[in-house]
Amino acid sequence: MDIVSKRRIFLSISSILVIISAVMLVSPSLNLGIDFTSGSTVTYQFADGNPGTEVVSDALTKSGHPEAIVQALGDDQYFIRTEDLGVYGLDAINEEVNKLDGGPAKVLDTSTVGASVAEDTVRNAITAVIVAVIFVMLYIMYAFRSVPNSYKYAFAAIVALAHDVLIVLGAFTVLGIAINAEVNAIFIVGILTVIGYSVNDTIVIFDRIRENVTLAPGRDFRATVNLSINESITRSVGTSLTTMTVILAILLFGGASLRDFMIVLLAGVIVGTYSSIFVAAQILVLWDGRRFLPWRRQIVST
Repeated sequence: MDIVSKRRIFLSISSILVIISAVMLVSPSLNLGIDFTSGSTVTYQFADGNPGTEVVSDALTKSGHPEAIVQALGDDQYFIRTEDLGVYGLDAINEEVNKLDGGPAKVLDTSTVGASVAEDTVRNAITAVIVAVIFVMLYIMYAFRSVPNSYKYAFAAIVALAHDVLIVLGAFTVLGIAINAEVNAIFIVGILTVIGYSVNDTIVIFDRIRENVTLAPGRDFRATVNLSINESITRSVGTSLTTMTVILAILLFGGASLRDFMIVLLAGVIVGTYSSIFVAAQILVLWDGRRFLPWRRQIVST
């Protein structure tokens, strides 16, 4: 299977998806949770019926919170997100909600994040991602130190990593509109997991390329990359399918609290598998085609 010959098609598809994702991040942007914006959340369960989302929203308006977002969770449960309620703000909401049909309503969970904590969360999230990327680059440069200019492998891996993260963020922007998926602190854990999975999948193929270059230094680099991809693709796809099976099982039966985290992981596994085969390795081929790689210069000179 000649995958490398179709590299421009794959890279064009990836470029389009990245551009769309970048536009989506600007407008309408991610649906940020209270971990990043500050505010309060409350989950209610009605004992004797389901009043409906509009009725619950009206009750929030009467209690002085017209900006509140109400989401039905099933099993007569409602998730409410509003501005910081402070110490006694929940009392007014409880009073109005308990008047609704199906009441009294039981408070299953409540959470409040202040503005300063939200700012710290944003700062720490950005720092965590930057540190992860730096360590990934350093690790790849060290792992491929036997190859001249190993930074080129690191560069290709980081491009693929950025590709994966941007597409996952873009997908989550759409899901924020469709199913009210929120970006919260656990989302950052999911993104860091996606980074780790993406790099692992990429290194598997890069390592095979390195071995084949060493075994046949005179072979055309394009042919070496294509051979390496074909030798690794079964393992990469098989591992990804196994991982996706577990994630889907948790997504279907793990409950609403794990939904967004599992969606991040599922999207990351799919995109990460794609990028390791059709993006990262193809970047090395493009670089080689412009004679940037040292072994290419040696082959051409001979």
